Formats: sequence, structure tokens, C-alpha cells
Amino acid sequence: MILCSDTEPYIAVAIAPVRRQHFCDVLRPFQFGISPRTRRDYTKQIKRIERDFGDFPIKALDDPRARSEFLDWRDQLAKASLRQADYAYGTLARILSWAHNRGLIAKNPCAKVGKLYHGTRVNKIWSDEDVTRFLRTAPPYLRLAMLLAINTGQRQGDLLRLPWSAYNGTEIKLRQRKTGAYVPIPVADALKAALDAAPRQSPIMLTNSEGKPWSESGFQGAWGKATMRAGIRGLTFHDLRGTAVVTLARAGCNEVEIYSITGHKPGDVRAILTAHYLPRDAEVASNAIAKLNRYKTARGDQKEDENLPTALPTALKIANVKTEKS
Repeated sequence: MILCSDTEPYIAVAIAPVRRQHFCDVLRPFQFGISPRTRRDYTKQIKRIERDFGDFPIKALDDPRARSEFLDWRDQLAKASLRQADYAYGTLARILSWAHNRGLIAKNPCAKVGKLYHGTRVNKIWSDEDVTRFLRTAPPYLRLAMLLAINTGQRQGDLLRLPWSAYNGTEIKLRQRKTGAYVPIPVADALKAALDAAPRQSPIMLTNSEGKPWSESGFQGAWGKATMRAGIRGLTFHDLRGTAVVTLARAGCNEVEIYSITGHKPGDVRAILTAHYLPRDAEVASNAIAKLNRYKTARGDQKEDENLPTALPTALKIANVKTEKS
């Protein structure tokens, strides 16, 4: 630990507003749309920072060795979890950024540091077989959760809070907590059948075995057990959101149509499909070839393909000759 005079203020001064006013005052740019779960996650990281650096002198932040001190701390955390190490370090960087912007500290030694964890969700897609197996083995109250997720592409938190009043028999209307986006979703036939048959034991649509609304931890625990029972490994409820995007794309929906269901921005849908989910997707490739075959069959001019030029056009030949002479 970098030492400094005992009379110097400590880094706890920058963290203190977290205790007094909640972390949203520290992370002001991120305070809107933060879910209760995210608040709890940040609070957990802040407590860890207070425990490890609450007596770290603020003046020492100007020392060139401070950056190394914090990186060593992150590297120690990384021995247990790369993602948690990134989360903790990122939270500290945001706190110090807040303090720097308000003149409490002269510099932020944690700024502009890359992440340790570089995950990909390319393979994190529920196959049709996975979904079928889950629906066959899970209890009814979790089957409804699956059908809601796979047919709407909404986040777990939004679905767990979804009231029956949001369903009018033909569509579900909800406002996403994270983005604030208002999303009216026409209900697919399979989902409509499940909703119409489901018992309404609570104002909230999804309930546990006792007919009471889920807590997030309770739902996650029950969902994890159900996936294990179905023999499904490495897939989470969150992966159903991306799966819904992929399923809609496989059905031939364009980006805007997908966005109208899931609430993503069109650019975000494009990013999901091109960067995370659909590269080398065999089903999409098969759909493309099937469309090509239907197009050629409908056109009925396969023989005309034989008349297509097999040599370079004359203009190109002449251009090449002139280039060679010159």
C-alpha cells in the first residue's frame, strides 16, 4: 500500500457520498433506468472497495504507483473470477471519475484500463431441442416463464414484474425498466394458449409454486434446478433474450420487425445478429439457399443461366489490353 501522511484525507472521502446518498449520486450518468438488482450489485462492489481502500490517502492517487496498486488489487480478485474483478475495478474507476469531475481528486488512476474478461455469446443460444426438453420436464409455472421469454425476448426482471393487466388477450404491453422503452408485443399462438390456460393466482403473471410473485434469487434458483433436471448446461434465462432475436431472424423478420418485439434498437439487433449470434448459423444459411432455390424455380429460366457470359466483357478486355501496352 502506498503510504502518505496520516493527516491527508483518505479515498473514503470520495466513497462517502455512496453511504450518505446511495451510489447513484456517484454514478450520476448511470442512475436512470438502473434496476434494483444492479443497485445491489454496485452496492456490493462499493462495500468491497471501502473494505480494501477506505484508508487509502487521496494524495497518493497522484503517485504514478497508484495505478499499479489498483491493478494488482484487480489481479488478485481475478484469481477467483475475471468478470467480478472487472466489475469491482470498473466500479472503482467510476467512483474516482465522479470525484475527479467534481474536483475532489486531481486525477483518476483507474481510467482507461481494458477488461480481463472477453466473453462471447456465440454459442449461448437455446436450440429448439433445448426448449422442448425444458418444457417437457419443468413445472407449469416455469413453462409459462419459458414461453414468455422465448416469444417476447424481454428481460428477466421485466417479466417477473409483468402484471396480468398488461395482457389484453391479443398483446402484451410493457415498459422496459432498463431502457424505458414502451413495447407492445402481439402474442404468438403458443403463448396465448398458455396465458389463457394459466391460473391467475396473483396480480403478477409469473408466480412460484405457492402462487406468490418471485424474488429474483428465488426464480434463478428454481430455474437453475429446472435446467439441470432437463439436462441443459451452460445456458441461462438471459440467453433466451438473444435466442428470441435469432428465432425471429430465422423466421425471416428484418431488424425493425425484431426490434418491435424485443425492444432493442435496430442497430443493437444488427450487432447481436452479426457479432454475437448468427455467424456460421447453419439454419440461417439453409434458409438462404432455400430462398434461392424457390426464386430460381419461380423464375423458371434455368436455361437462361447457360447463356450468361463466361468470359470478361469486351470493354474490360480492351481496358486490360491498353493497360498492358502502357
